[in-house]
Amino acid sequence: MISVFSFLAGLIFGTGLCLSGMIQQSKVLGFLDLAGRWDPSLAFVMAGAIAVGIVAFSIAGRRKATLLGNAFDVPARRDIDRRLVTGSLIFGVGWGLSGICPGPAIALLAFGSPQAITFAVAVLAGMLIFELAGQFLDTATRDKAVEDA
Repeated sequence: MISVFSFLAGLIFGTGLCLSGMIQQSKVLGFLDLAGRWDPSLAFVMAGAIAVGIVAFSIAGRRKATLLGNAFDVPARRDIDRRLVTGSLIFGVGWGLSGICPGPAIALLAFGSPQAITFAVAVLAGMLIFELAGQFLDTATRDKAVEDA
């Protein structure tokens, strides 16, 4: 049942992205071009999403479980650390250079967009590099602890 609701949520989200034009790279890049022909339409889409999110999270915050009876898995951490800032910067640079965000990229994949395929491969490569770097750093930290002991 969770899979059905997850699929429906994704379908609604993707449909909204298509209807609002947010899968068009030119629209996203127009929003990011503050010095040129700025297109504020993405700001309205974001404001609408934030408004819906505020309502949904305030309702969810008062509940102990989802409507299907599953426990909420809300992260306990609320601090801003170097990893969060670095990841945000990398995301922002990638978004600004490509004009594609991960959500619209998935919607574009459904249309067979070559740019979305390239974007998806780059995202997967970045995730792999992150995992490998994390494993390397964990090993290096463990080795240093053994040396110091």
